[in-house]
Amino acid sequence: MTAESGQRLTDADPAAAGQPAETDLRGLFGQSSAAFAALAGPTHVVETANLAFRGMLGEQRDPTGVALADLVPELAGQSLDRVYRTGEASTDRDVRVVLGTGPSAREAFFDFTFEPRRDAGGDVTGTHVIGVETTQVKHAQQLMAEHRGLLEQIARQAPLAEVLDGMARCIESLAPQEVLVSVLLADPDGRHLRHGAAPSLPDFYNQAIDGIATGEGVGSCGTAAHRRQPVIVTDIATDPFWADFRDLAGQAGLAACWSTPILARDGGLLGTFAMYHRTPRVAQDVDLALARVFAGTAALAIERHHIEQAKAAAEARATAAHDELAAAVRAERELRAEAEQRAAVAAELTAQMRAAAATQAAKPHPERCQLGGARGCTAPAELKVADSWGDPAWGCSAHVEEAILNVRSVFIASEELGGLAAYLNR
Repeated sequence: MTAESGQRLTDADPAAAGQPAETDLRGLFGQSSAAFAALAGPTHVVETANLAFRGMLGEQRDPTGVALADLVPELAGQSLDRVYRTGEASTDRDVRVVLGTGPSAREAFFDFTFEPRRDAGGDVTGTHVIGVETTQVKHAQQLMAEHRGLLEQIARQAPLAEVLDGMARCIESLAPQEVLVSVLLADPDGRHLRHGAAPSLPDFYNQAIDGIATGEGVGSCGTAAHRRQPVIVTDIATDPFWADFRDLAGQAGLAACWSTPILARDGGLLGTFAMYHRTPRVAQDVDLALARVFAGTAALAIERHHIEQAKAAAEARATAAHDELAAAVRAERELRAEAEQRAAVAAELTAQMRAAAATQAAKPHPERCQLGGARGCTAPAELKVADSWGDPAWGCSAHVEEAILNVRSVFIASEELGGLAAYLNR
């Protein structure tokens, strides 16, 4: 190389000298899924950007010539300014960016690397931005954390309604597009589905489908429960499965419904897990995988609930049986005590009759009742009774009747002006 040619290279336009490197970068990132943009000056004006960067913006207009702060406000500020000022590269991880505007806007996460752009003299003239979207990774991490939390709830036997409601809200918050989750629980006979959880569906809709039958053509959930297979309805307005529920779905603003049966380990029906959408949608692999994962989690929660219910019912039956046995024992004790009391009364009356008989030997017909016990009885002696030993006694009608009821073999003895006829005709 001659000195002249070297001089021409040194005197060349710095921007032109940097063009091969810029061309290489555009070639490297032009078709990449990583978002790439070359920014110029302290205001970070976009000079060039690849398709991924333009797609990240979600806008039709050309971003070149526009300051990055006007395109992605989340990226404007300290990191870019520091790289431009110091010439040292920097990386920001898990940067939250709202992509697009209006109804199409969505939350996304990126790892951004900012590197200085230099001219031939080494001065910083701008920055390079390289962004790799980590939204799916971020959502997967959040999903795993939420899923782990649900499993912990199930392990500590949290109420089923609480677990299912938390699961539905978790999916709704993590789904990249709006989704409304519903869980229906099967009756023991598997013929009807009951409301389990649906925090974002309107109450009138939940009440209307509570108790729907399982069967072919009964919406997405009734059919999925009947078939024991997922049922994907991409457009409720035209699908024949929704003929009886189309107006109801329209009132609730529902346009698509994907339902997955929740099955026990033995294949029995536990319920259905449904994902509703407000616009017609075709299910993607990630949607189906999400449904399978959480249908399995719901199955675990429902089976645990059924086990706890059966355990509680068994304990209740055992408690009832124990209470019945205790009541029977108490009744037996009471009967035994009553029998013993009757025996004591009978023994006392027997003794009184014998004492009266001994007295009667001296005085055949006493004036007063002889059966009044220790307290005595002032009533006239009207009737004569005797026991199987032949011991007689005189008493009033009340005490005689008590003796007949409580002392075995006591009878009314025949006596002038007395006896059975006098007793019956009293």
